[in-house]
Amino acid sequence: MGKLVFVTGGVVSSLGKGITTAALGYLLRARGLGVTAMKLDPYLNVDAGTMSPFQHGEVFVTVDGGEADLDLGHYERFLDRDLTRRHCVTSGQVYGDLLARERQGDYLGRTVQVIPHLTDEIGRRVHEVARAPEVDVTLVEVGGTVGDIESQPFLEAIRQIEWEVGPGNAVHVHVTLVPYLSAAGELKTKPTQHSVRELRAIGIQPDFIVCRSERALTAEARAKIAQFGNVRPEAVIANPDVATIYQVPLVLEEEGLAARVASRLGLDGSCPDLERWRRMVDSMLNPAGRVRIALVGKYVALPDAYLSIVEALGHAGAELGVGVEIDWVDSEADGGDRLARAHGVLVPGGFGLRGVEGKIGAVRHARESGTPFLGICLGLQCAVVEAARHQAGLTGAHSTEFEPDTPHPVIDLLPGQRGVEAKGGTMRLGAYPCRLAPGTGAARAYGRDLVQERHRHRYEVNPAYVDLLERHGLRAAGRWPVGDLVELVERDDHPWFVATQFHPEFQSRPGRPHPLFRGLVAAARERAAGSGG
Repeated sequence: MGKLVFVTGGVVSSLGKGITTAALGYLLRARGLGVTAMKLDPYLNVDAGTMSPFQHGEVFVTVDGGEADLDLGHYERFLDRDLTRRHCVTSGQVYGDLLARERQGDYLGRTVQVIPHLTDEIGRRVHEVARAPEVDVTLVEVGGTVGDIESQPFLEAIRQIEWEVGPGNAVHVHVTLVPYLSAAGELKTKPTQHSVRELRAIGIQPDFIVCRSERALTAEARAKIAQFGNVRPEAVIANPDVATIYQVPLVLEEEGLAARVASRLGLDGSCPDLERWRRMVDSMLNPAGRVRIALVGKYVALPDAYLSIVEALGHAGAELGVGVEIDWVDSEADGGDRLARAHGVLVPGGFGLRGVEGKIGAVRHARESGTPFLGICLGLQCAVVEAARHQAGLTGAHSTEFEPDTPHPVIDLLPGQRGVEAKGGTMRLGAYPCRLAPGTGAARAYGRDLVQERHRHRYEVNPAYVDLLERHGLRAAGRWPVGDLVELVERDDHPWFVATQFHPEFQSRPGRPHPLFRGLVAAARERAAGSGG
Protein backbone atom coordinates (compact mmCIF):
# COMPACT_ATOMS: atom_id res chain seq x y z
CA MET A 1 0.00 0.00 0.00
CA GLY A 2 1.16 3.56 -0.72
CA LYS A 3 2.12 6.10 1.91
CA LEU A 4 -0.52 8.24 3.67
CA VAL A 5 -0.71 11.95 4.47
CA PHE A 6 -3.55 12.94 6.80
CA VAL A 7 -4.65 16.59 6.75
CA THR A 8 -6.71 17.93 9.66
CA GLY A 9 -7.91 21.40 10.55
CA GLY A 10 -8.23 23.45 13.69
CA VAL A 11 -9.60 26.70 15.17
CA VAL A 12 -12.12 27.59 12.42
CA SER A 13 -13.57 26.12 9.24
CA SER A 14 -12.90 27.44 5.72
CA LEU A 15 -9.18 27.77 6.46
CA GLY A 16 -8.13 26.25 3.17
CA LYS A 17 -7.42 22.64 4.12
CA GLY A 18 -8.55 21.58 0.67
CA ILE A 19 -6.18 23.98 -1.07
CA THR A 20 -3.34 22.97 1.24
CA THR A 21 -4.03 19.31 0.50
CA ALA A 22 -4.23 19.91 -3.25
CA ALA A 23 -1.11 22.09 -3.31
CA LEU A 24 0.92 19.56 -1.33
CA GLY A 25 -0.35 16.86 -3.70
CA TYR A 26 0.81 18.89 -6.69
CA LEU A 27 4.29 19.30 -5.20
CA LEU A 28 4.60 15.58 -4.49
CA ARG A 29 3.37 14.76 -7.99
CA ALA A 30 5.91 17.24 -9.43
CA ARG A 31 8.56 15.05 -7.75
CA GLY A 32 7.51 12.13 -9.93
CA LEU A 33 5.29 10.40 -7.37
CA GLY A 34 1.88 8.88 -8.06
CA VAL A 35 -0.48 10.94 -5.94
CA THR A 36 -4.20 10.81 -5.20
CA ALA A 37 -6.41 12.55 -2.65
CA MET A 38 -9.66 11.86 -0.83
CA LYS A 39 -12.02 13.71 1.52
CA LEU A 40 -13.57 12.34 4.70
CA ASP A 41 -16.62 14.50 5.40
CA PRO A 42 -18.43 14.13 8.74
CA TYR A 43 -21.88 15.29 7.59
CA LEU A 44 -24.72 12.75 7.61
CA ASN A 45 -25.80 13.39 4.03
CA VAL A 46 -24.89 10.45 1.80
CA ASP A 47 -23.33 12.93 -0.64
CA ALA A 48 -23.42 16.62 -1.49
CA GLY A 49 -26.07 16.22 -4.20
CA THR A 50 -29.08 17.41 -2.20
CA MET A 51 -27.32 20.30 -0.43
CA SER A 52 -28.13 23.92 -1.18
CA PRO A 53 -25.30 25.80 -2.93
CA PHE A 54 -25.82 28.57 -0.35
CA GLN A 55 -24.84 26.13 2.40
CA HIS A 56 -22.08 24.08 0.88
CA GLY A 57 -20.97 25.71 -2.36
CA GLU A 58 -20.98 23.87 -5.66
CA VAL A 59 -21.53 20.15 -6.06
CA PHE A 60 -18.56 18.68 -7.88
CA VAL A 61 -19.35 15.75 -10.19
CA THR A 62 -16.84 12.94 -10.71
CA VAL A 63 -16.44 10.93 -13.91
CA ASP A 64 -18.42 8.01 -12.46
CA GLY A 65 -21.31 10.24 -11.35
CA GLY A 66 -20.39 10.91 -7.74
CA GLU A 67 -21.80 14.14 -6.32
CA ALA A 68 -18.99 15.32 -4.12
CA ASP A 69 -17.63 18.11 -1.99
CA LEU A 70 -16.09 21.01 -3.91
CA ASP A 71 -12.64 20.13 -2.51
CA LEU A 72 -12.53 17.21 -4.95
CA GLY A 73 -12.49 19.85 -7.67
CA HIS A 74 -9.37 21.36 -6.12
CA TYR A 75 -7.76 17.92 -5.94
CA GLU A 76 -8.51 17.18 -9.60
CA ARG A 77 -7.29 20.56 -10.81
CA PHE A 78 -4.00 20.51 -8.89
CA LEU A 79 -3.25 16.81 -9.38
CA ASP A 80 -4.56 16.74 -12.98
CA ARG A 81 -6.16 13.41 -12.12
CA ASP A 82 -9.77 12.23 -12.47
CA LEU A 83 -11.20 11.06 -9.15
CA THR A 84 -14.27 8.92 -8.42
CA ARG A 85 -17.06 8.65 -5.88
CA ARG A 86 -14.72 6.50 -3.76
CA HIS A 87 -12.62 9.59 -3.09
CA CYS A 88 -15.36 11.33 -1.07
CA VAL A 89 -16.49 9.48 2.06
CA THR A 90 -19.25 10.82 4.31
CA SER A 91 -20.72 9.78 7.63
CA GLY A 92 -23.97 9.10 5.79
CA GLN A 93 -22.28 6.56 3.52
CA VAL A 94 -20.44 4.82 6.33
CA TYR A 95 -23.38 4.63 8.74
CA GLY A 96 -25.69 3.60 5.90
CA ASP A 97 -23.50 0.68 4.86
CA LEU A 98 -22.93 -0.38 8.45
CA LEU A 99 -26.65 -0.41 9.28
CA ALA A 100 -27.51 -2.21 6.03
CA ARG A 101 -25.05 -4.98 6.90
CA GLU A 102 -26.47 -5.19 10.41
CA ARG A 103 -29.98 -5.68 8.99
CA GLN A 104 -28.64 -8.38 6.67
CA GLY A 105 -27.30 -10.26 9.67
CA ASP A 106 -23.58 -9.72 9.06
CA TYR A 107 -23.07 -8.90 12.75
CA LEU A 108 -25.26 -11.59 14.31
CA GLY A 109 -24.48 -11.99 17.99
CA ARG A 110 -22.36 -8.84 18.15
CA THR A 111 -23.08 -5.33 19.37
CA VAL A 112 -22.41 -2.88 16.52
CA GLN A 113 -20.39 0.05 17.83
CA VAL A 114 -18.62 3.19 16.64
CA ILE A 115 -15.37 1.51 17.69
CA PRO A 116 -14.37 -0.82 16.12
CA HIS A 117 -17.03 -1.22 13.44
CA LEU A 118 -17.47 2.35 12.21
CA THR A 119 -13.77 3.21 12.40
CA ASP A 120 -12.88 -0.06 10.67
CA GLU A 121 -15.23 0.79 7.80
CA ILE A 122 -13.64 4.23 7.43
CA GLY A 123 -10.21 2.57 7.42
CA ARG A 124 -11.31 0.06 4.80
CA ARG A 125 -12.36 2.87 2.47
CA VAL A 126 -9.07 4.70 2.93
CA HIS A 127 -7.07 1.52 2.27
CA GLU A 128 -9.17 0.81 -0.83
CA VAL A 129 -8.07 4.10 -2.39
CA ALA A 130 -4.47 3.90 -1.14
CA ARG A 131 -3.94 0.38 -2.54
CA ALA A 132 -4.33 1.45 -6.18
CA PRO A 133 -1.19 0.21 -7.98
CA GLU A 134 -0.35 3.58 -9.50
CA VAL A 135 -0.51 5.43 -6.14
CA ASP A 136 2.61 6.19 -4.09
CA VAL A 137 0.97 8.74 -1.78
CA THR A 138 -2.66 9.21 -0.74
CA LEU A 139 -3.61 12.52 0.85
CA VAL A 140 -6.60 12.16 3.18
CA GLU A 141 -8.34 15.37 4.25
CA VAL A 142 -10.65 15.20 7.25
CA GLY A 143 -13.47 17.72 6.94
CA GLY A 144 -14.57 19.95 9.78
CA THR A 145 -12.50 21.11 12.73
CA VAL A 146 -10.77 19.22 15.51
CA GLY A 147 -13.16 19.27 18.47
CA ASP A 148 -16.31 18.83 16.39
CA ILE A 149 -18.39 15.94 17.74
CA GLU A 150 -19.15 14.57 14.28
CA SER A 151 -15.44 14.48 13.33
CA GLN A 152 -14.38 12.25 16.22
CA PRO A 153 -14.94 8.85 14.53
CA PHE A 154 -12.89 9.97 11.52
CA LEU A 155 -10.04 11.27 13.68
CA GLU A 156 -10.03 8.04 15.66
CA ALA A 157 -10.01 6.10 12.38
CA ILE A 158 -6.92 7.90 11.04
CA ARG A 159 -5.20 7.42 14.41
CA GLN A 160 -5.82 3.69 14.09
CA ILE A 161 -4.66 3.64 10.46
CA GLU A 162 -1.37 5.31 11.41
CA TRP A 163 -0.84 2.68 14.10
CA GLU A 164 -1.65 -0.12 11.65
CA VAL A 165 0.69 0.97 8.86
CA GLY A 166 3.58 1.65 11.24
CA PRO A 167 6.35 4.26 11.43
CA GLY A 168 7.47 5.93 8.22
CA ASN A 169 4.25 5.20 6.35
CA ALA A 170 1.95 8.00 7.52
CA VAL A 171 2.32 11.71 8.21
CA HIS A 172 -0.08 14.14 9.94
CA VAL A 173 -0.38 17.71 8.65
CA HIS A 174 -2.48 20.03 10.82
CA VAL A 175 -3.79 23.26 9.26
CA THR A 176 -4.61 25.96 11.77
CA LEU A 177 -5.27 29.70 12.10
CA VAL A 178 -2.83 32.23 13.51
CA PRO A 179 -4.90 35.41 13.79
CA TYR A 180 -3.48 38.93 13.84
CA LEU A 181 -4.97 41.24 16.46
CA SER A 182 -4.56 44.82 15.33
CA ALA A 183 -5.26 46.15 18.84
CA ALA A 184 -2.34 44.15 20.21
CA GLY A 185 -0.27 44.57 17.05
CA GLU A 186 0.78 40.92 16.97
CA LEU A 187 0.03 37.43 15.75
CA LYS A 188 -1.65 35.23 18.36
CA THR A 189 -0.54 31.61 18.64
CA LYS A 190 -2.82 30.52 21.47
CA PRO A 191 -5.65 29.24 19.19
CA THR A 192 -3.12 27.04 17.41
CA GLN A 193 -1.73 25.77 20.70
CA HIS A 194 -5.21 24.79 21.87
CA SER A 195 -6.00 23.14 18.54
CA VAL A 196 -2.84 21.02 18.63
CA ARG A 197 -3.52 20.11 22.27
CA GLU A 198 -7.00 18.94 21.27
CA LEU A 199 -5.51 16.80 18.51
CA ARG A 200 -2.89 15.30 20.80
CA ALA A 201 -5.55 14.51 23.40
CA ILE A 202 -7.13 12.02 20.98
CA GLY A 203 -3.79 10.41 20.25
CA ILE A 204 -2.58 12.25 17.13
CA GLN A 205 0.70 14.16 17.19
CA PRO A 206 0.98 16.41 14.13
CA ASP A 207 4.23 16.08 12.20
CA PHE A 208 3.72 19.44 10.50
CA ILE A 209 1.68 22.48 11.48
CA VAL A 210 0.59 24.67 8.56
CA CYS A 211 -0.23 28.16 9.80
CA ARG A 212 -2.83 30.17 7.89
CA SER A 213 -2.60 33.89 8.55
CA GLU A 214 -3.29 37.27 7.06
CA ARG A 215 0.28 38.35 7.72
CA ALA A 216 3.69 36.73 7.45
CA LEU A 217 4.54 34.39 10.30
CA THR A 218 7.18 35.91 12.58
CA ALA A 219 10.17 33.98 13.91
CA GLU A 220 8.82 34.45 17.43
CA ALA A 221 5.41 33.01 16.54
CA ARG A 222 7.04 30.11 14.70
CA ALA A 223 9.21 29.26 17.69
CA LYS A 224 6.30 29.40 20.13
CA ILE A 225 4.10 27.16 17.95
CA ALA A 226 6.97 24.68 17.59
CA GLN A 227 7.57 24.54 21.34
CA PHE A 228 3.96 24.13 22.40
CA GLY A 229 3.00 21.98 19.38
CA ASN A 230 5.87 19.59 20.11
CA VAL A 231 7.43 19.87 16.64
CA ARG A 232 10.72 21.23 15.32
CA PRO A 233 10.66 24.88 14.12
CA GLU A 234 11.21 23.74 10.52
CA ALA A 235 7.97 21.70 10.79
CA VAL A 236 5.98 24.91 11.35
CA ILE A 237 4.94 25.97 7.85
CA ALA A 238 3.81 29.50 7.03
CA ASN A 239 0.89 29.71 4.59
CA PRO A 240 -0.22 33.37 4.49
CA ASP A 241 -2.98 34.82 2.32
CA VAL A 242 -2.07 35.16 -1.36
CA ALA A 243 -3.65 36.78 -4.40
CA THR A 244 -4.50 33.48 -6.12
CA ILE A 245 -4.75 29.92 -4.82
CA TYR A 246 -2.26 28.87 -7.50
CA GLN A 247 0.47 30.66 -5.54
CA VAL A 248 0.02 28.22 -2.63
CA PRO A 249 2.24 25.44 -4.08
CA LEU A 250 5.03 27.98 -4.58
CA VAL A 251 4.65 29.23 -0.99
CA LEU A 252 4.67 25.70 0.43
CA GLU A 253 7.68 24.75 -1.72
CA GLU A 254 9.56 27.77 -0.40
CA GLU A 255 8.73 26.59 3.11
CA GLY A 256 10.02 23.10 2.31
CA LEU A 257 6.84 21.22 3.21
CA ALA A 258 6.79 18.70 0.36
CA ALA A 259 10.49 17.86 0.66
CA ARG A 260 10.13 17.24 4.39
CA VAL A 261 6.96 15.17 3.97
CA ALA A 262 8.66 13.05 1.30
CA SER A 263 11.71 12.60 3.52
CA ARG A 264 9.57 11.58 6.50
CA LEU A 265 7.88 8.96 4.29
CA GLY A 266 11.18 7.67 2.86
CA LEU A 267 10.39 8.96 -0.64
CA ASP A 268 12.37 10.97 -3.17
CA GLY A 269 12.32 14.62 -2.11
CA SER A 270 14.37 16.04 -4.97
CA CYS A 271 13.54 19.52 -6.20
CA PRO A 272 10.89 19.59 -8.95
CA ASP A 273 10.79 21.87 -11.98
CA LEU A 274 8.04 24.39 -11.24
CA GLU A 275 8.88 26.85 -14.01
CA ARG A 276 5.71 26.27 -16.05
CA TRP A 277 3.60 26.71 -12.93
CA ARG A 278 5.46 29.93 -12.07
CA ARG A 279 4.81 31.30 -15.57
CA MET A 280 1.11 30.48 -15.24
CA VAL A 281 0.89 32.27 -11.88
CA ASP A 282 2.77 35.25 -13.30
CA SER A 283 0.26 35.43 -16.16
CA MET A 284 -2.58 35.44 -13.63
CA LEU A 285 -1.00 38.18 -11.52
CA ASN A 286 0.27 40.35 -14.39
CA PRO A 287 -2.19 40.06 -17.30
CA ALA A 288 -1.62 42.01 -20.49
CA GLY A 289 -5.29 42.99 -20.63
CA ARG A 290 -8.64 42.44 -18.96
CA VAL A 291 -12.07 41.17 -19.97
CA ARG A 292 -15.35 41.44 -18.10
CA ILE A 293 -17.62 38.38 -18.01
CA ALA A 294 -21.17 38.80 -16.69
CA LEU A 295 -22.03 35.62 -14.79
CA VAL A 296 -25.82 35.61 -14.57
CA GLY A 297 -26.90 33.24 -11.81
CA LYS A 298 -29.27 32.72 -8.93
CA TYR A 299 -26.63 31.82 -6.31
CA VAL A 300 -24.26 34.77 -6.88
CA ALA A 301 -24.42 35.76 -3.19
CA LEU A 302 -22.06 32.81 -2.60
CA PRO A 303 -19.42 32.67 -5.37
CA ASP A 304 -18.33 29.19 -4.19
CA ALA A 305 -21.58 27.96 -5.75
CA TYR A 306 -19.82 28.46 -9.09
CA LEU A 307 -16.28 27.61 -7.98
CA SER A 308 -15.27 25.39 -10.91
CA ILE A 309 -16.60 27.97 -13.38
CA VAL A 310 -14.54 30.71 -11.72
CA GLU A 311 -11.44 28.53 -11.88
CA ALA A 312 -12.08 27.55 -15.51
CA LEU A 313 -12.35 31.23 -16.51
CA GLY A 314 -9.08 31.88 -14.69
CA HIS A 315 -7.35 29.01 -16.49
CA ALA A 316 -8.45 30.37 -19.86
CA GLY A 317 -7.44 33.90 -18.96
CA ALA A 318 -3.97 32.81 -17.84
CA GLU A 319 -3.32 31.02 -21.14
CA LEU A 320 -4.59 33.97 -23.19
CA GLY A 321 -2.77 36.58 -21.12
CA VAL A 322 -5.86 38.40 -19.87
CA GLY A 323 -7.33 38.89 -16.43
CA VAL A 324 -10.95 37.80 -16.19
CA GLU A 325 -13.11 40.09 -14.11
CA ILE A 326 -16.38 38.40 -13.15
CA ASP A 327 -19.41 40.64 -12.76
CA TRP A 328 -21.81 38.70 -10.52
CA VAL A 329 -25.26 39.48 -11.92
CA ASP A 330 -28.25 38.28 -9.89
CA SER A 331 -30.67 36.71 -12.36
CA GLU A 332 -33.59 38.02 -10.29
CA ALA A 333 -32.43 41.64 -10.67
CA ASP A 334 -32.30 43.97 -13.66
CA GLY A 335 -28.81 43.52 -15.05
CA GLY A 336 -29.31 45.44 -18.27
CA ASP A 337 -26.57 48.04 -17.83
CA ARG A 338 -24.09 45.48 -16.54
CA LEU A 339 -24.80 43.14 -19.45
CA ALA A 340 -24.24 46.03 -21.85
CA ARG A 341 -20.78 46.65 -20.33
CA ALA A 342 -19.78 42.98 -20.41
CA HIS A 343 -17.38 41.54 -22.98
CA GLY A 344 -18.94 38.11 -22.48
CA VAL A 345 -21.99 36.53 -20.84
CA LEU A 346 -22.06 33.21 -18.99
CA VAL A 347 -25.31 31.62 -17.81
CA PRO A 348 -24.58 28.67 -15.48
CA GLY A 349 -26.69 25.82 -14.17
CA GLY A 350 -29.22 25.81 -11.35
CA PHE A 351 -32.47 24.31 -10.16
CA GLY A 352 -35.92 25.80 -9.62
CA LEU A 353 -37.96 28.56 -11.25
CA ARG A 354 -36.45 31.48 -9.33
CA GLY A 355 -34.40 33.73 -11.61
CA VAL A 356 -35.03 31.74 -14.79
CA GLU A 357 -36.64 34.63 -16.69
CA GLY A 358 -33.59 36.76 -15.88
CA LYS A 359 -31.36 34.09 -17.39
CA ILE A 360 -33.52 33.90 -20.50
CA GLY A 361 -33.26 37.69 -20.78
CA ALA A 362 -29.47 37.50 -20.53
CA VAL A 363 -29.40 34.94 -23.36
CA ARG A 364 -31.53 37.22 -25.51
CA HIS A 365 -29.22 40.16 -24.84
CA ALA A 366 -26.15 38.11 -25.82
CA ARG A 367 -27.81 36.87 -29.02
CA GLU A 368 -29.09 40.25 -30.16
CA SER A 369 -25.99 42.26 -29.21
CA GLY A 370 -23.43 39.78 -30.51
CA THR A 371 -21.85 39.46 -27.06
CA PRO A 372 -19.85 36.20 -26.69
CA PHE A 373 -21.97 33.71 -24.76
CA LEU A 374 -21.52 30.41 -22.96
CA GLY A 375 -24.49 28.58 -21.43
CA ILE A 376 -24.07 25.61 -19.10
CA CYS A 377 -26.79 23.06 -18.26
CA LEU A 378 -29.75 25.31 -17.35
CA GLY A 379 -27.95 27.91 -19.47
CA LEU A 380 -28.48 25.70 -22.54
CA GLN A 381 -32.11 25.16 -21.62
CA CYS A 382 -32.63 28.92 -21.30
CA ALA A 383 -31.02 29.40 -24.72
CA VAL A 384 -33.47 26.89 -26.21
CA VAL A 385 -36.47 28.56 -24.54
CA GLU A 386 -35.28 31.98 -25.71
CA ALA A 387 -34.93 30.85 -29.33
CA ALA A 388 -38.31 29.10 -29.25
CA ARG A 389 -40.11 32.16 -27.91
CA HIS A 390 -38.39 35.02 -29.73
CA GLN A 391 -37.32 33.45 -33.01
CA ALA A 392 -39.53 30.43 -33.67
CA GLY A 393 -42.67 32.25 -32.46
CA LEU A 394 -43.66 29.58 -29.91
CA THR A 395 -45.55 31.71 -27.41
CA GLY A 396 -45.39 30.28 -23.91
CA ALA A 397 -42.54 27.90 -24.70
CA HIS A 398 -40.84 26.70 -21.54
CA SER A 399 -39.37 23.79 -19.64
CA THR A 400 -41.80 21.41 -17.96
CA GLU A 401 -39.62 21.72 -14.87
CA PHE A 402 -40.98 25.24 -14.43
CA GLU A 403 -44.27 25.15 -16.35
CA PRO A 404 -45.74 21.63 -16.52
CA ASP A 405 -48.64 22.79 -18.70
CA THR A 406 -46.61 24.80 -21.21
CA PRO A 407 -48.07 24.54 -24.74
CA HIS A 408 -44.54 24.07 -26.11
CA PRO A 409 -42.39 21.87 -23.85
CA VAL A 410 -39.10 22.55 -25.62
CA ILE A 411 -37.32 21.22 -22.51
CA ASP A 412 -38.75 18.07 -20.97
CA LEU A 413 -37.93 15.15 -18.70
CA LEU A 414 -35.98 12.22 -20.00
CA PRO A 415 -38.25 9.18 -20.37
CA GLY A 416 -36.19 7.39 -17.75
CA GLN A 417 -36.74 10.24 -15.29
CA ARG A 418 -40.53 10.08 -15.34
CA GLY A 419 -41.92 8.79 -12.07
CA VAL A 420 -38.62 9.18 -10.20
CA GLU A 421 -39.38 10.66 -6.80
CA ALA A 422 -36.13 10.18 -4.85
CA LYS A 423 -33.86 13.22 -5.14
CA GLY A 424 -30.45 11.90 -4.18
CA GLY A 425 -28.28 10.38 -6.91
CA THR A 426 -31.11 9.95 -9.41
CA MET A 427 -30.17 12.49 -12.09
CA ARG A 428 -28.17 11.85 -15.23
CA LEU A 429 -24.75 11.96 -13.61
CA GLY A 430 -21.13 11.49 -14.66
CA ALA A 431 -19.26 11.37 -17.95
CA TYR A 432 -21.02 10.64 -21.25
CA PRO A 433 -19.73 10.85 -24.83
CA CYS A 434 -20.78 13.71 -27.08
CA ARG A 435 -20.29 13.63 -30.85
CA LEU A 436 -19.72 17.07 -32.34
CA ALA A 437 -20.94 17.93 -35.82
CA PRO A 438 -17.97 18.38 -38.20
CA GLY A 439 -17.17 21.97 -39.06
CA THR A 440 -18.85 23.46 -36.01
CA GLY A 441 -17.20 26.03 -33.77
CA ALA A 442 -17.23 23.54 -30.91
CA ALA A 443 -15.45 20.89 -33.00
CA ARG A 444 -12.79 23.43 -33.98
CA ALA A 445 -12.38 24.49 -30.34
CA TYR A 446 -11.93 20.91 -29.15
CA GLY A 447 -9.88 19.82 -32.14
CA ARG A 448 -11.81 16.55 -32.37
CA ASP A 449 -15.32 15.30 -33.00
CA LEU A 450 -15.88 12.95 -30.03
CA VAL A 451 -15.53 14.20 -26.45
CA GLN A 452 -16.40 12.99 -22.93
CA GLU A 453 -18.11 15.46 -20.61
CA ARG A 454 -19.76 15.32 -17.18
CA HIS A 455 -23.49 15.75 -16.61
CA ARG A 456 -25.80 16.63 -13.72
CA HIS A 457 -29.40 17.19 -14.78
CA ARG A 458 -32.86 15.66 -15.25
CA TYR A 459 -34.30 17.63 -18.17
CA GLU A 460 -33.26 17.58 -21.84
CA VAL A 461 -33.96 19.36 -25.12
CA ASN A 462 -37.20 17.92 -26.52
CA PRO A 463 -36.27 16.14 -29.80
CA ALA A 464 -39.63 17.13 -31.31
CA TYR A 465 -38.50 20.77 -31.53
CA VAL A 466 -34.93 20.39 -32.75
CA ASP A 467 -35.61 20.79 -36.49
CA LEU A 468 -37.70 23.92 -35.90
CA LEU A 469 -35.02 25.47 -33.69
CA GLU A 470 -32.34 24.73 -36.28
CA ARG A 471 -34.38 26.47 -38.98
CA HIS A 472 -34.25 29.57 -36.78
CA GLY A 473 -30.49 29.51 -36.27
CA LEU A 474 -29.96 27.45 -33.11
CA ARG A 475 -27.88 24.54 -34.36
CA ALA A 476 -27.67 21.17 -32.59
CA ALA A 477 -23.89 20.94 -32.78
CA GLY A 478 -23.31 18.05 -30.39
CA ARG A 479 -25.31 14.91 -29.57
CA TRP A 480 -25.12 11.91 -27.28
CA PRO A 481 -24.47 9.07 -29.77
CA VAL A 482 -26.47 6.48 -27.80
CA GLY A 483 -29.75 8.32 -27.31
CA ASP A 484 -29.35 11.04 -29.97
CA LEU A 485 -29.99 13.68 -27.31
CA VAL A 486 -28.83 17.25 -27.94
CA GLU A 487 -25.79 18.00 -25.76
CA LEU A 488 -24.53 21.24 -27.33
CA VAL A 489 -26.01 24.06 -29.39
CA GLU A 490 -24.39 26.98 -31.14
CA ARG A 491 -25.08 29.78 -33.64
CA ASP A 492 -23.26 30.27 -36.91
CA ASP A 493 -24.27 33.96 -37.15
CA HIS A 494 -22.60 34.96 -33.87
CA PRO A 495 -18.98 35.58 -32.76
CA TRP A 496 -19.26 32.92 -30.04
CA PHE A 497 -22.58 31.50 -28.93
CA VAL A 498 -22.24 28.03 -27.42
CA ALA A 499 -24.39 26.29 -24.83
CA THR A 500 -23.91 22.83 -23.34
CA GLN A 501 -26.12 20.42 -21.43
CA PHE A 502 -22.99 19.10 -19.74
CA HIS A 503 -20.63 20.87 -17.31
CA PRO A 504 -17.31 21.64 -19.05
CA GLU A 505 -15.99 23.48 -15.99
CA PHE A 506 -15.33 20.19 -14.19
CA GLN A 507 -12.58 19.22 -16.65
CA SER A 508 -10.67 22.48 -16.91
CA ARG A 509 -7.12 22.42 -15.52
CA PRO A 510 -4.50 25.07 -14.72
CA GLY A 511 -2.20 25.16 -17.73
CA ARG A 512 -4.77 23.23 -19.78
CA PRO A 513 -8.01 25.26 -19.90
CA HIS A 514 -11.20 23.74 -21.22
CA PRO A 515 -11.64 24.53 -24.93
CA LEU A 516 -15.10 26.08 -24.50
CA PHE A 517 -13.95 28.44 -21.75
CA ARG A 518 -10.93 29.30 -23.83
CA GLY A 519 -13.27 30.04 -26.73
CA LEU A 520 -15.45 32.32 -24.60
CA VAL A 521 -12.54 34.29 -23.14
CA ALA A 522 -10.81 34.57 -26.54
CA ALA A 523 -14.01 35.96 -28.09
CA ALA A 524 -14.45 38.32 -25.11
CA ARG A 525 -10.88 39.54 -25.61
CA GLU A 526 -11.67 40.31 -29.24
CA ARG A 527 -14.78 42.23 -28.21
CA ALA A 528 -12.85 44.15 -25.56
CA ALA A 529 -10.20 45.10 -28.10
CA GLY A 530 -12.84 46.20 -30.59
CA SER A 531 -14.65 48.33 -28.03
CA GLY A 532 -11.53 49.90 -26.59
CA GLY A 533 -11.68 47.94 -23.29
